[in-house]
Amino acid sequence: MHPLVVMGVSGSGKSTVGAAIAQRLRVPFEDADDLHPPENIAKMSAGHALDDSDRYPWLEAVGQWLADHPDGGVMGCSALKRKYRDQLRSHVPGLQFLMLEGSREVIERRQASRAGHFMPASLLTSQFATLEPLEPDEHGVVLSVDQGVDQIVQGYVDVMSRDAES
Repeated sequence: MHPLVVMGVSGSGKSTVGAAIAQRLRVPFEDADDLHPPENIAKMSAGHALDDSDRYPWLEAVGQWLADHPDGGVMGCSALKRKYRDQLRSHVPGLQFLMLEGSREVIERRQASRAGHFMPASLLTSQFATLEPLEPDEHGVVLSVDQGVDQIVQGYVDVMSRDAES
């Protein structure tokens, strides 16, 4: 199994779904939020979106973690732009992605119910503006967040099983 990045905007369920997939596949899980340098956390906590220069060293740390788990590991990481995903793929060719997709209304409700996260809901607009969906040449799956975690995990496993048989 190649490493997997569970991606999407803040509040889409990357950490919850990623941890559940990792448990199901019996591989390590890491939340990319835990790899942010203190400066990034301070900037986002103050309500300011990160720019590409802020993200570069963070994505390098994420890519290194993925490279350190060549036999499988799951990372919850926004990976909003194609170039960010390309940066991660430079560490792990064949990297897989699971994009969690949901409407702004659904994501806002999820964010409102979550406590103690440094990413304020006010930055959701910039996240949706930045988001570039997976392109056909990217190895990945897009699943809706309008279902339970168990259904998302099973949907991912089903698609990967079909791909392995092909």
